[in-house]
Amino acid sequence: MPNKFNLDQDDINLFKNSIGNTKKLKQDTVVHKPIKRSQKIMETQKLQHEKIHAEFYFSDNYQPLLQQDPIRYSRENADPYEVKKLRRGFYEPEFFLDLHGLTQQEAKKEIAALIAACLKERAHCACIMYGHGKNILKTQTPMWLAQHPHVICFHQAPKEFGGNAALLILFDIDNELPNS
Repeated sequence: MPNKFNLDQDDINLFKNSIGNTKKLKQDTVVHKPIKRSQKIMETQKLQHEKIHAEFYFSDNYQPLLQQDPIRYSRENADPYEVKKLRRGFYEPEFFLDLHGLTQQEAKKEIAALIAACLKERAHCACIMYGHGKNILKTQTPMWLAQHPHVICFHQAPKEFGGNAALLILFDIDNELPNS
């Protein structure tokens, strides 16, 4: 294979003269310490514990006081204007969860994982899309969300985020729950 970049000696000398006196840089290498297996296991267990702990809040029998058409909820100590801000699209979701095709148990686990991820990443707003379907997840999702202590409020999503087939949720990420 012929060399495409053959330079004559005049071009090489011109290049060397144009760059002047230079010195070769010493390459720095950074060696990261590997994470110990015990630390990896602890991090994995912590994430699993957070997911299970978040799922613990969801009861299928609890019937919270929800306002219907459009679906909305605000906990007792929440600012009443936060629901209006959600409705008007003041908050843009940082996380999206699509529940299409999931069973109730799978959806419950995914919602728990979403809440854990939002709290870990300090995301204030998320969107859950449950679709139209048979309205099973549409009725259960708000009931599960209303039980979680980090959920400040939720409202049916504006059209750009799914309309009446989705919810926007606002989380209280500043107040930590006591570890159990």
